[in-house]
Amino acid sequence: MTDRGLLTGLTHLAEGRTRSISPENFHGEKGKGGMATEGSGKNCARELGQGWKISPSVDIPEKGKLTLAEIEGSGIIQHIWLTCPHEDWRSFILRMYWDGEEAPSIEVPLGDFFCMGWCEPGLMQSIPICVNPKGGMNSYWQMPFRKSAKITLENLTDKKSVIYYQITYSETAVAEDTPYFHAQFHRDNPLEYKKNHVIVDKATGKGQYVGTYLAWGVNSNRWWGEGEIKFFMDGDQEFPTICGTGTEDYIGGAWNFEYPQGEYCRFSTPYSGLHQILKPDGLYQSQQRFGMYRFHLTDPIRFDEDLHVEIQALGWRSEERYLPLQDDIASVAYWYQTEPHCPFPALPGIEKLEVN
Repeated sequence: MTDRGLLTGLTHLAEGRTRSISPENFHGEKGKGGMATEGSGKNCARELGQGWKISPSVDIPEKGKLTLAEIEGSGIIQHIWLTCPHEDWRSFILRMYWDGEEAPSIEVPLGDFFCMGWCEPGLMQSIPICVNPKGGMNSYWQMPFRKSAKITLENLTDKKSVIYYQITYSETAVAEDTPYFHAQFHRDNPLEYKKNHVIVDKATGKGQYVGTYLAWGVNSNRWWGEGEIKFFMDGDQEFPTICGTGTEDYIGGAWNFEYPQGEYCRFSTPYSGLHQILKPDGLYQSQQRFGMYRFHLTDPIRFDEDLHVEIQALGWRSEERYLPLQDDIASVAYWYQTEPHCPFPALPGIEKLEVN
């Protein structure tokens, strides 16, 4: 598992065939794109006919599941683009399964996977995730599989919705020691007093941690980001091997992200960013909310046996004393590891996922 491999597909591609799955070619078959005669664009193309955007999207029924991709054989998913109504971003659950596994290696609300947990459109420009105007969500994470890949989307709401998507992959050989991509979601709302927010709940196996997304809702006044991130690995118990020095420090910023004076500064770089700053509106949006990320593409955190990751919520009280906070924190952890992986904790129901 090389640093270079994370950026180039995790394995040398001596040969490969590019395929792409979308509502215009549900199975990514060669020479069968744009053949639809039925679909959401049929009426718009009624004067043009087949080959003119007959099926650009699909409906996902209320309380229903949709299979976005089912691929047989060996390959690497290289790009996922999709869009849907932004109010559905937290209530659609994205799952990915490698090589016929029963427990998904990725189980994350759709918006959070693309670093948009607050169901508010925004912009983000990083290497593995880009979100472009308006709500065009892109993943460039390289996702290898040896036998099969399956991607599903579950609608937790009581109303049907619509999704546009395209999943591009390479049919290619994948080396035996290539790790699989994983992503896990957690939320505390509010965080229990004097408890840390868990980002990874004990991953077991050999792998490397490559990224963190945080949707952070502030439930108190004053600065909220003094908390340390902690990486417990390979048998660590009471104390971690890696300990950060503050939340904004981990994200790559400093001094409260304050620039110019008196303002939070939005920034989005290839490896880290504070890309969403949602301010109170003086009425119903009473709290400050933030979206931030840190991707370990050139500095992956490697583990041989297990990994557990936590972050503190810490602010200030009088007389220069720290104050443990009870904020609304949701997170996504991204990592590669060998299989099998530990089954993830069950996701909470929609009432505990929704943005409020």
